[in-house]
Amino acid sequence: MERYRNLSGDSGVDAYEIGDDFIKVRFRPGVVYWYTEASVGAGHVAVLKRLARRGQGLGTYISQHAQVRDGYARKEPDD
Repeated sequence: MERYRNLSGDSGVDAYEIGDDFIKVRFRPGVVYWYTEASVGAGHVAVLKRLARRGQGLGTYISQHAQVRDGYARKEPDD
């Protein structure tokens, strides 16, 4: 996973991994959420990828959009 830049300095997001049709987001303290085009829609996944690469706004976007916040495809502890 790639470390999230956290430009705001107060994000709960620690790292992310981008795939063709998904993004995995690791939140502190090490829980990984999978957001897929099938679970939250291609538009949301595209925004999540853009915010992850920018290093700002990812956690806020997830928490403010119920379809994303509650629509993750999978949740797992980070190994």
